Amino acid sequence: MSLLQQLQTKRKALKATTTTVTTESGKRFIVANATTSTPIQQQLQAQSYGFVVDTKPDTTPACILADFLYLGSQDAVNSENISAYKLTHILSVGIETPLLDSDKVVRHFLPCLDLPETLLSAHVIPAANKFIKSAELARGRVLVHCNAGVSRAASIVIAYLILVRGMRYDAAYTLVKSKRECIQPNVGFIKQLKQLKLNDV
Repeated sequence: MSLLQQLQTKRKALKATTTTVTTESGKRFIVANATTSTPIQQQLQAQSYGFVVDTKPDTTPACILADFLYLGSQDAVNSENISAYKLTHILSVGIETPLLDSDKVVRHFLPCLDLPETLLSAHVIPAANKFIKSAELARGRVLVHCNAGVSRAASIVIAYLILVRGMRYDAAYTLVKSKRECIQPNVGFIKQLKQLKLNDV
């Protein structure tokens, strides 16, 4: 029996399955894979974005540097946290700052896609460091956030620790990871962060 025949025999023994696929544009399909028929697609109601809906709000920011630098998700941007942590600055990376009641908070938005090919050093890191340093000079407290506080915002905080505070990548990553265990910069960001040195950007 040839390899092709073996594969065809095994395919016939597989159970029929259905999988929900969400594209980058937010379109959702049920893809039915039956062993005896051509796969069919049934389109579901389109979502506004192509990402998993967060059903567990992550409202507590992590304090990375005492009484100054905080890291969190978009859920951490609320009036309660502004008051509790005495936040004066909010840096939103890749996602607009949620609407706030307080107009005393200095806000800044940086466009940034969470993709390995996104170049952080070209614009994102310099602009982020400038904003974070302005908060420090004003003796304020800054919260850096993205959608989940896992990749983009974590990368910005690590870059700040390397370029402004003079830490090596491993030490900066370990510090941030110890304060916010869920961080996981994408592979492209990690590669870029490992190449950073003090005074690079």
